[in-house]
Amino acid sequence: MVTNTSPVRLTARLDDEPSRWLWLVKWLLLVPHLIVLFFLWVAFPVVTFVALVAILFTGRYPRPLFDFNLGVMRWTWRVWCYGYGALATDRYPPFSLQEEPDYPATLDVTYPEHLSRGLVLVKWWLLAIPHYLVIAFFTGGGGYAQWQWGDRWVGFDGGLVALLSVFAGVALLFTGRYPRGIFDLVIGMNRWVLRVAAYAALMTDEYPPFRLGLGGPDAATHAEPEPEKPETRPAGWSPARTAGVVVGVLLLLAGVGAAGSGGGLLWLDSHRDSSGYVTTPTELYADDGYALRFDAEDLAPVDRDWPWIGDILGDVRIEVSTSDNRPVFAGIARTADVASYLDGVPHRRYHDYRNYQHMAVAGSMPRVRPPDMPADMDIWVDSASGTGTMTLDWTPRPGDWSLVVMNSDAQQDVRADLAFAATAPALPPVAIVALGTGVVLLLGGAVLIALAARPRRHP
Repeated sequence: MVTNTSPVRLTARLDDEPSRWLWLVKWLLLVPHLIVLFFLWVAFPVVTFVALVAILFTGRYPRPLFDFNLGVMRWTWRVWCYGYGALATDRYPPFSLQEEPDYPATLDVTYPEHLSRGLVLVKWWLLAIPHYLVIAFFTGGGGYAQWQWGDRWVGFDGGLVALLSVFAGVALLFTGRYPRGIFDLVIGMNRWVLRVAAYAALMTDEYPPFRLGLGGPDAATHAEPEPEKPETRPAGWSPARTAGVVVGVLLLLAGVGAAGSGGGLLWLDSHRDSSGYVTTPTELYADDGYALRFDAEDLAPVDRDWPWIGDILGDVRIEVSTSDNRPVFAGIARTADVASYLDGVPHRRYHDYRNYQHMAVAGSMPRVRPPDMPADMDIWVDSASGTGTMTLDWTPRPGDWSLVVMNSDAQQDVRADLAFAATAPALPPVAIVALGTGVVLLLGGAVLIALAARPRRHP
């Protein structure tokens, strides 16, 4: 008879004679594991979402997906116990999603034969919120300690688990002994965290208890095991199957990005104005200097040396308007000529068509001077001046080009509303190619995951 039905069982054993100094370099030894775990945890939420959909329709967690997520959690727990989540063992963790019963850190979750279809929609976010607030203090984000070092304040936000593990490491370094009280407390907090993780990953309907469960052995491990039923069980996760799921998830993510980009471009193409231009929102630009400078290489995501740049952008239209009666000048010229004209002139260069804060003022200027009258310069290939709304129509060509907006009388404090537009004839085919590529990647990722997660059965 089972005396404890907790579906999540976590154990850890403390080494009898741990190394005094090895914990100082474990951060370096863990790098290979962290690289692999990064990709596994990219796949983890996607696999969980697929499981959520399956539970909604069938009430069952697909066993291959359950085994994969459990394997990721097992691998993570072994690495965390070896590293700065406990520092409980000096035995290097295996690269495996399988159960490793002889390793000092083990994790197991009982496979549920049936899961609630209603709970699956709320337990991972709404019902788990109280636990999230608690475990934030355990793993980081909930606690912050700082102390003064000279004239500076130094902070630590690694969570109680990592902080206590480091304390245990310092004690180990000087005394050769790992404080048993710290070990029991750290393992209890880790047990709480992983119970919540299994609940949030939809692997169980049993609400996690609000208790630490101090010590290495888990109370659930003392339960009398139920007699095993003869059944066909899926084979373990091989490296090839694991790689298949990870690559499939990466293809799905890339497909979502490509399909989303293609759909966004199609939406943008459908919102052309009556003249066939794709227009950016009108934005106010202002500076207390003499000029506003916009370089084409900062505005358009195309290579300025492409001979077919005009075929990509098409015709460009720039609308410049003023809100007062002060005349404004706007002109387009080669960037080299603009740089020479504004050399030593206080002005502002924008790195985007929108008025973001990451604007760059022209670099260090050994001399400061007012500019010449812009209308007197012969560098402009197209220009306009006056009040109200002015339009510059320009066909892009290879080379470096810039737009300059300034007061017609070459005085300081320039203000103008600008809107950039282009016919962008290449927009529809680019959108269709991106959307098609996204669909292919989505299908490829789904097929790869299905093949990798297909249960291989043996009698």
